Amino acid sequence: MEWIERLNDAINYIETHLTEDLDMEQLGRIACCSSYHFQRMFTYMAGVPLSEYIRRRKMSLAAVDLQGKDMKIIDVAGKYGYSSPTAFNRAFQSIHGIAPSAVKNEGVSVKSFPPIVFKITVKGVEEMNYRIETKEAFRIVGVSVPLDKDIEKNFAVIPAKWGEISANGTLQRLIGMMDTPPMGVLGVSTCNDPEPWRYYIAVPTSQPKGELEEYTVPAATWAVFPGTGTNDSIQELEQRIITEWLPTSGYEYGNAPDVEVYLNPDPQNAQYEVWVPVVKR
Repeated sequence: MEWIERLNDAINYIETHLTEDLDMEQLGRIACCSSYHFQRMFTYMAGVPLSEYIRRRKMSLAAVDLQGKDMKIIDVAGKYGYSSPTAFNRAFQSIHGIAPSAVKNEGVSVKSFPPIVFKITVKGVEEMNYRIETKEAFRIVGVSVPLDKDIEKNFAVIPAKWGEISANGTLQRLIGMMDTPPMGVLGVSTCNDPEPWRYYIAVPTSQPKGELEEYTVPAATWAVFPGTGTNDSIQELEQRIITEWLPTSGYEYGNAPDVEVYLNPDPQNAQYEVWVPVVKR
């Protein structure tokens, strides 16, 4: 229950700071994880990205302010962090389907999105296989891309990078360099605050990196979940880990990268492992 209480404490922080610039790193600290892991947990558990939830809450409150007739649209826009009336108008219409000016008329319908409350629900009809492994630090070589602090923006960046290195031969070159465990092509998300966030496509190797990039995955303990299928099945497994396994596992997120290990990189019939960094609660 402590884990769920932390998530609800983070929601309370959002509610009390909706008219300010939200500190994403503080949200992670409240939930005892990085802001990256907090956003992932929130999205999987709430079924909506954190950025969209925040937008919905702001626009719900903005509609109430506008119904009072005393506040000008430009003042309401500024209250909720929109420096441009055009940007506020666009955000408002995306939620309510009408312009902010229309709300001042009586009888106009608007939407209300109440604050989320997290609770433990009964799931887990299907079994989940996993193992706990503690590993020493290991070196990887490959390529990387910077990640945005709003993790929803990265869903296009990462697949594009995989496509690029598959097309230009870099992926096959990396596979040829692989000579130390874990024997697979890795997708490594280095998203621990306050360091810059990056996503590496790389392999463990003892060979010189040449013009490629190098990163040392730190020593850590991981919960390792095996899986097979397509890229969609990886996301489904990650969602089950967050919503079904983690809340009652006795573990919480550790301060280490998320790792995807592609044992067979066939995009339509992949064999893979999802490594979630953990510490005993």
